[in-house]
Amino acid sequence: MPRNMAVVILRVPHDCFKLSDQEYGGNMKKKKWLLHRVSLLVSIVVLMVSLVSSATAGEHDPLPSWNDGIVKQAVVDFVQRVTDKNNRDFVPSDRRIAVFDNDGTLWSEKPLYFEIFFVFDQIRALAPAHPEWKTQQPYKDILENNLKGLATFDEYSLMKVVMGIHQGKTTDEFDMIVRNWIDTARHPHLKRPYTDLVYQPMLEVLRYLRDRGFKTFIASGGNTDFMRPWVTKAYGIPPEQVVGSSSQIKYELRHGIPVLIRLPNIHFIDDGEGKPVGIHKFIGRRPLVAFGNSDGDLPMLQWTAAGEGARLMLIVHHTDAEREWAYDRDSFVGRLNKGLDEADKRGWLIIDMKRDWKVIYPFQLPKQTSR
Repeated sequence: MPRNMAVVILRVPHDCFKLSDQEYGGNMKKKKWLLHRVSLLVSIVVLMVSLVSSATAGEHDPLPSWNDGIVKQAVVDFVQRVTDKNNRDFVPSDRRIAVFDNDGTLWSEKPLYFEIFFVFDQIRALAPAHPEWKTQQPYKDILENNLKGLATFDEYSLMKVVMGIHQGKTTDEFDMIVRNWIDTARHPHLKRPYTDLVYQPMLEVLRYLRDRGFKTFIASGGNTDFMRPWVTKAYGIPPEQVVGSSSQIKYELRHGIPVLIRLPNIHFIDDGEGKPVGIHKFIGRRPLVAFGNSDGDLPMLQWTAAGEGARLMLIVHHTDAEREWAYDRDSFVGRLNKGLDEADKRGWLIIDMKRDWKVIYPFQLPKQTSR
């Protein structure tokens, strides 16, 4: 019997069905009333047992959007080991840290990182006040929607554009700009809000880990101030648990009101070798669990794996061209080359989206079971 199964014992007089009319004083109505009450009680018990069984079955599958297999079982086994006080791998709750890359790990990232589309829309909106952008790169390619041209720019150059277009804005003003864009923008190919394109199986992992005493953090190459306005609603992750790239910020008084102002200079890039540095600086603990999807996440995975005790490293491999995209070693966005080899050598878990996930996005679930 499952350990959470409720046992209900209904005591019914063994001879209640044998009573004669004479023993009941000829009161047939009273006998029928008693039989009706017993029947009703039995029906209630059956219903209670059914509900308890359903709840128990749900508890036994914390990852319902995952297909049964090695990866799903490994995640569940790991969580059970490190949260069981009687297991040698037990880890106290204050040390249960899980970090997740964002782009390509928690939501889609094709054909370009979604933050880049945000920047494109902002540049187009600001372009009338900057006629010089028609001939300056990368603004020229952005205004002409030349994605192939943009692919030739290094990450640092594009990051400077991201940081620079809102220089002089207060952090509160930028927060509102991001919120308005998230609420209204649509993916150019899928024609859905960007926050619809979060991965349902990963939402279940986040929820499962938090239910078992983990703190879940984002460690992303994306801009921290871009992610913080919407990640709580999308992932259940509070803004203070987001580590990302950042621009320089300064404090000043505007009309006697203290504000924080965005500057055009890069403060920190949380990608590649910067990821473990960012985790150390802003979280202060080495993670037990790390999820990534690209070579930019490799140092984070390596640093996590190097810690003592039980560790879990997973890479989301985009293999489903029909339901999402299929790409890895030669992709401009989310390239997974060295990380794929490293995972194979070290025995890290590879999440094959086509094989391991029943659905990709929450909107693909029946309404009553979506997040």
